[in-house]
Amino acid sequence: MHELSVCQALLDQVERIADEHGATRVERILLRIGPLSGVEPSLLEHAYPLAAAGTRAEHAILAIEPAPVRVHCLDCGAESAAVPNRLLCGRCAGYRTRLVSGDEMLLANLELTIPDEPLSSADSD
Repeated sequence: MHELSVCQALLDQVERIADEHGATRVERILLRIGPLSGVEPSLLEHAYPLAAAGTRAEHAILAIEPAPVRVHCLDCGAESAAVPNRLLCGRCAGYRTRLVSGDEMLLANLELTIPDEPLSSADSD
């Protein structure tokens, strides 16, 4: 299953970030996934518990937001919304467009549990 390997790569990234911040637990993961990314959000949600087992993100909430499909028109210069199977300019209906967004899977936000720093002996006086 493609989404399982995507989850494993995501969790590797999450674990590295958690290490950098000294986190003991990952509470929430927010992803933005575009319809042209090649990742099916519902399959990713099903693969997540298996990939996350035994990690700091095992009990984290996996939240997924759709990323919009947007194009930049090479004819009129406009940036506009588009649909996955019709990447036309929203202003002039031109077909010479460049994809700006909609093909990404982005780790947008992490909520981590980071333990408080213990007080030094000088602070406790």
